[in-house]
Amino acid sequence: MPRVLRIHNRLIIGGPAINVTYLTKYMAPDFETMLVIGDKDSHEQDADHLIMNLGLEPVVVPEMKRDISPLNDGFAYQKIKRLIEKFRPHIVHTHAAKSGVIGRLAADACKVPVILHTFHGHVFHSYFSKFKTNTFIQIERYLARRSTGIIAISDSQKHELANVYKICEEEKIRKIPLGLDLDKFQVHQDVKRAEFRRQFNLKEDDIVVGIIGRVVPVKNHSLFVAAAKRVLEKTDKPVKFVVVGDGDMRPQMEQEFADAGIDYAYHPRDPREATAICTSWQTDMDVVLSGMDIVALTSHNEGTPVSLIEAEAAGKPVVSTNVGGVKDVVTDNQTGYITDPDDADAFAEALLRFIEKPEQRDYFGKHGREFALSHYSYQRLVKDMSEYYYELLDKKGVNYKD
Repeated sequence: MPRVLRIHNRLIIGGPAINVTYLTKYMAPDFETMLVIGDKDSHEQDADHLIMNLGLEPVVVPEMKRDISPLNDGFAYQKIKRLIEKFRPHIVHTHAAKSGVIGRLAADACKVPVILHTFHGHVFHSYFSKFKTNTFIQIERYLARRSTGIIAISDSQKHELANVYKICEEEKIRKIPLGLDLDKFQVHQDVKRAEFRRQFNLKEDDIVVGIIGRVVPVKNHSLFVAAAKRVLEKTDKPVKFVVVGDGDMRPQMEQEFADAGIDYAYHPRDPREATAICTSWQTDMDVVLSGMDIVALTSHNEGTPVSLIEAEAAGKPVVSTNVGGVKDVVTDNQTGYITDPDDADAFAEALLRFIEKPEQRDYFGKHGREFALSHYSYQRLVKDMSEYYYELLDKKGVNYKD
């Protein structure tokens, strides 16, 4: 059977971790996969529950970290080369930026027949200076020339890679959307809703607006706070704002809530009722989403936002900035509202439409659920990826039956 070395730089909560673990688990027994992961930053929440629940045992290369370090990166490169030489994969498939650089360079040096890379997002805007960004673009163009194929997770991302940043020709890019286990978002929602609200001191009639993800600059929680302030000024409904996640920008977000005059509590330290709370990291997203009424995303940049797919699967309407692959996930004015980035007034007005009209929440939620279930199952992901692997192996004339 074909052997796949799958490399991901760090296993933290988010779409890429779900993608690599599901592919590793569910492409068996047709593919033999070795999963290699690096180390996370101290402020990031690991996704070890994924490998435990799926019964996976990844190989850890601790030197492969997010930050650039010539020493650590060199050690990681040598270790991955040794893994390739021992495992002799027919395919090396890298996911996300750091592992994409180290893994593809090692695979190319070892003459692996098929080298693939998935862009789960990209760092070509809203992350670094113009000089750094241009450097990363040049590196990705070089690596793309040494890749058999590039995988984009949305049409918009494929367009950006090929036509905006010119990473490689469009014909070399295959669109394969994310695939998730969405079944758990369909069951026992009333029980889960009560559980979430009891845990975080939310009343049954509270209208809960939630945002899910790392509290880091690119996620732009400042816009969430600014929109919350405008919403509270314009409605007398019992609205609460819930931040699920954590990160190094949390102190700034907390100060912004204070400056906006919004009563805020960090639940792990101060578990009380408040207008806005931060729950820190949570792993049972089916419970989290059952407890919410509206889900927001305020990012400057995104790949395919898993939080919005899961929100739709749970029947929740969404409000999001128009960035990255959002339009591939959200149908504007049908499953949610999409606003211009950094427009707090428009974002607040979109939230208010859902807050003031529960029937509109129900209508959008129903359509969102139908869309998510039909487009983003893990079964579809495995089928698409298997077909692409076999296509490239056959095109290369690789004998993978020994």
